[in-house]
Amino acid sequence: MKKAKKKSPPSSKPTLKQGIKKSNELEQAIGSQVRVFRNQLKLTVAEAAEAAELSPGMLSKIENGNISPSLATLNSLSQALNVPVTAFFRKYEEQRDCAYVPANQGLIIERQGSRAGHQYQLLGHTMGKKLSVEPYLITINEKTDVFPLFQHDGVEFIYLLKGKVVYRYTDQTFTLSPGDSLCFDSDGPHGPEELIKLPVVLISVIVSSRLEG
Repeated sequence: MKKAKKKSPPSSKPTLKQGIKKSNELEQAIGSQVRVFRNQLKLTVAEAAEAAELSPGMLSKIENGNISPSLATLNSLSQALNVPVTAFFRKYEEQRDCAYVPANQGLIIERQGSRAGHQYQLLGHTMGKKLSVEPYLITINEKTDVFPLFQHDGVEFIYLLKGKVVYRYTDQTFTLSPGDSLCFDSDGPHGPEELIKLPVVLISVIVSSRLEG
């Protein structure tokens, strides 16, 4: 007498989505801004992707909010679309009232005129429409013979955490040691003039009016 085969019970494997919800609001906000800036320049996806050294498929995924682009990718896109990296976060930040940046995870920024060995980490960004506040952690590890003098809108506050530097503001120079600070109108030429003790680590906070488009 043959035994009846037992029927296997219906599969009850748990789905990965069950109990785990990952929001992609940030990816969608970044993608939306990338598309806006691309359209403003009247570039096709292929043209913008080529300028940013990305594949058209990758750019499409970014614009549709399907992937989270790396900092290097955002930096390439910012150069290709001629906008600051922080502009990609604008729509996302409008929905938030604070920005938390874990240690050593600030967004690496390549500022115009900066030299090799000079690292800028963006530590946050204001969400208001009229006032822009950008705090940076600046680290200088290498000596260079020529230093750029920066000029930009707004007011800047710097606070030296480590090292020793001679800092120039217009026709004045200040020797800064840990704990020293400067606050000045940043439309005047300013920047480090002599690195006395490396590494130089300082906090820079730039406050300016945000122009509405």
